[in-house]
Amino acid sequence: MAGGTWTAQNKVRPGVYINFKSEPRAAGTLGERGIVSLPLPLSWGPAKQVIAIEAGEDTFATLGYPITAPQLLPVREAMKRAQRLLLYRLTDGTKATGSDGSNLTITAKYGGIRGNDITVVISTNVDDPNKFDVQTLVDGAEVDYQEAVQNVEDLEENGWVTWSGSGMLTASAGIALTGGADGAATAQDYLDYLEAIEVHDFHTIGLMSTDPTTKGVFTAFAKRLRDDEGKKIQVVMENYPTADYEGVISVKNGVVLADGTTLTAAQAVAWVAGATAGAAANQSLTYDAYDDAVDASPRYTNSQIVAALQNGEFVFTGIDGRAVVEQDINTLKNFTPEKGKAFRKNRVLRVLDGLGNDYLRVFSQSYIGKVPNNDDGRNLFKSECINITNQYQNIGAVQNFDPQTDIEVLPGADSDAVVVNQWVQPVDSIEKIYMTVTVR
Repeated sequence: MAGGTWTAQNKVRPGVYINFKSEPRAAGTLGERGIVSLPLPLSWGPAKQVIAIEAGEDTFATLGYPITAPQLLPVREAMKRAQRLLLYRLTDGTKATGSDGSNLTITAKYGGIRGNDITVVISTNVDDPNKFDVQTLVDGAEVDYQEAVQNVEDLEENGWVTWSGSGMLTASAGIALTGGADGAATAQDYLDYLEAIEVHDFHTIGLMSTDPTTKGVFTAFAKRLRDDEGKKIQVVMENYPTADYEGVISVKNGVVLADGTTLTAAQAVAWVAGATAGAAANQSLTYDAYDDAVDASPRYTNSQIVAALQNGEFVFTGIDGRAVVEQDINTLKNFTPEKGKAFRKNRVLRVLDGLGNDYLRVFSQSYIGKVPNNDDGRNLFKSECINITNQYQNIGAVQNFDPQTDIEVLPGADSDAVVVNQWVQPVDSIEKIYMTVTVR
């Protein structure tokens, strides 16, 4: 299913092509939001594949650590607001191994330093001295127990280790696995991630890399998906206002958490990506408090904040023991008649992106190849568009929509094409109050 923008009616693939632009001046239901994706260099878990983590899910078995562990800080921060995380482990790493010195070799199931925390204890079975009880421990806690096993070949693979060798087991107070390493993510690893994630549905990507080249690649990816394929997503990264594009959010600074942990701008990307994905079309993050944060880091002066906002940067400000979002904006700063100042506001963009994604979904599921391109068919699709837009109006995401005058569905240049022209007025949030108080 193709999508994106159009200049001339010359598309080849069947699809829905939508242009959103500012007016020059002198079946559907609303799609759910809340899916964020992160490519991370983790220390445990399946590598080079997309893993879905749901809000509140236990991460220990999948990622090797509880979500409260420092090693999963990006996961924890993203899931403070997101409903689902599409996680991608960038590197395989090196698997930790251990041996009893004779018959048995033990290998961690995944590469990474977490494998170095695994120990296997082999004890003589109390009922049969010719058999053994085998415990797999992680950080001293039992994660697998196999009772009355005699030979290496009888051991069953578990979620933490694999076994190799042959012959009878021997008792051991503890075989510690060693040699596990994470490995460094390369440019190719990030390219592999983009190829893997493209086929999934998501709302934001959080890029925690500080490499300018990687940032440029992710910006180009966002532009291609948004403008050429009609997939309205945003990428969040640190200190990249040069993107100058509504599909990229640039986080300027970090925050201080209540436990004293200071997060850099790159680490704060995870929260911003999760919060952006989880924000509804009628919600702005302006002056929203970062969960469990007590200050911004670093703090900026008034003039520095003004300059950052004008430069299209997403800034945290410390206020009354909290870290709040100064303004929910993206990096767009060079405005045009096609894309005016409103496109910088992420709340406005969520409305437009939501309409685009909802129209694409409804058209692909219920209309493409199924409904005739005649007056009846076009009126049916027009009714769907009106229904969706009214739902946005009912939640206060758009206003003043008149279905009689603000939308038209017309036959296109080809017999299988339609042209939709729509005018919408997204609702922004109150952010500036100009007050005059007169004393009598």
